[in-house]
Amino acid sequence: MKILVCISKAPDTTSKIAFTSDKSSFDENGVQFIVNPYDEWYALVRALELKETNGGNVTIITVGNVADETIMRKALAIGADDAVRIDSDPKDAYNTAMQIAEYAKGQSFDLIMVGKETINYNGSQVGGMISEALGLPFVSLASKLDFLGNKLTLEREIAGGIQVVEVDTPAVISCAKGMAEQRIPNMRGIMAARTRQLTVIPPISVEELTSYVSYDLPPVKSSCKIVSADNMDELVQLLHNEAKVI
Repeated sequence: MKILVCISKAPDTTSKIAFTSDKSSFDENGVQFIVNPYDEWYALVRALELKETNGGNVTIITVGNVADETIMRKALAIGADDAVRIDSDPKDAYNTAMQIAEYAKGQSFDLIMVGKETINYNGSQVGGMISEALGLPFVSLASKLDFLGNKLTLEREIAGGIQVVEVDTPAVISCAKGMAEQRIPNMRGIMAARTRQLTVIPPISVEELTSYVSYDLPPVKSSCKIVSADNMDELVQLLHNEAKVI
């Protein structure tokens, strides 16, 4: 079984978020980057489980610059077989998806897996765009995946229950919570990943459809007012005059 797992970097959840002085971009100074958790914990780990059961190869791919190679080596330490970096710094999901789709053409992957979204942009767009570009079926937000022969059986949480979907391979799947459990790389894997060869390929020319005007932090939360249970008049006054409907 030949699987391609798309990964991306994201700021560690404990990182302090700031923007450049002109608010035109995210300020990466002092920020610790990690593999996007949905890509790592669910897509990559489930791909490795499928390889361990059925045999095959797991390739990870990212679209980014040389700084992204740190997260690629983390994925190799967990168990990926090969790592590909498309040497580009895309600004939108469409550009990212088209770069990955171009690489995947002719590679005969049985399965392309992505996390359901990135924790920094929360766009949930790349998987669907890859599937459209390649003409492959797409199942989003899958929480369970089983493979038999050339058929995938997937489960998705929907309002009021679980939806079961069957699809033939090749296909593109976006993975949500429940797909797999996080794996911690062992020391042997970490040491081996440090010297593994990474494949770096040039990007294709793709239009970027999104432009960012400016970035800003959400407004600071106001302080909390505590009203005594015996002081209903004050509570009513605050609700009438100061409370805001969000």
